[in-house]
Amino acid sequence: MEDTEPVRLTAWAHGRVQGVGFRWWVRSRALELGLVGSAANLPDGRVEVVAEGPRAACERLLELLRGPDTPGRVSAVVERWSPARGGLDGFVEQ
Repeated sequence: MEDTEPVRLTAWAHGRVQGVGFRWWVRSRALELGLVGSAANLPDGRVEVVAEGPRAACERLLELLRGPDTPGRVSAVVERWSPARGGLDGFVEQ
């Protein structure tokens, strides 16, 4: 698969990721990478990130989610890759 082929990354960030500016931070990084999608708080305390765009940009976002510069404290990130579905516009916090 080409690095430029569009894909969908769904990632679940575990840890202290709600109420610390995490979704805003994810949105900023995603927009810098040219991705579309969303970051949403889940009732169990995780944040779900859905991002679509070139595979290389999605992989970079995943690296950033697992990196040391995130707000709060990320204890784990679980990922799922799938084909891009389209229909997303911009990157929103939910």
